[in-house]
Amino acid sequence: MKPAMRFAYVFALSALFLIPSARTAPAQDATAAPPKPTDIVSTKTYVSLDPVPRGKEFEAAVVVKINSGFHMNSHKPSDSYLIPTTVTPQLPPGFSMAGEPMYPLGKNEKFPFSPDKPLNVYTGSVTFRMKLTADDKAALGAAKIPLTLRFQACNLSACLPPVKIPLDVELNVAAAGKTAKPVNPEIFSTKPTSYSRPRARPSGGSSGF
Repeated sequence: MKPAMRFAYVFALSALFLIPSARTAPAQDATAAPPKPTDIVSTKTYVSLDPVPRGKEFEAAVVVKINSGFHMNSHKPSDSYLIPTTVTPQLPPGFSMAGEPMYPLGKNEKFPFSPDKPLNVYTGSVTFRMKLTADDKAALGAAKIPLTLRFQACNLSACLPPVKIPLDVELNVAAAGKTAKPVNPEIFSTKPTSYSRPRARPSGGSSGF
């Protein structure tokens, strides 16, 4: 990416509202409210078993649908100054992670603000998965596992501020040995072979933005 274009994109990343391109977008009403990131994406969570017996490993997933004309940086964006998409669980007592969240590979696409260097992004629908275990001390019955989806939505000319969206994975915990029924096969039947490893976390750094 040329220095001038790089600066322009960094400036766009820090903007508090969408700034239309003078060449490609019509003039906007100055009083019009910018779109909210939650209006640009829709989210839904899934679990792989019902119920989840104590001591049993299961999967949770977050499906994010991105409106046409917008994209999000992938979990491993093309440049270090770009904001990655992350999913972070806040595990309640009685639950543990089996490894790290699994992030799908992004697609390399070119944009007017980066015509020379493709950017690695998510478009359309994207699914994030993670393996969890209900431990022996997990409370029986209905349970929720809070998650935080962090991302930045962009169009062809500029970006909205990065946001964190709180989500919940809902499940039912059963006694050890209880028969578990696989559910949501459209989400979990495919092995996540095209998923990337999580980004390395900075030493002593914060997960916030």
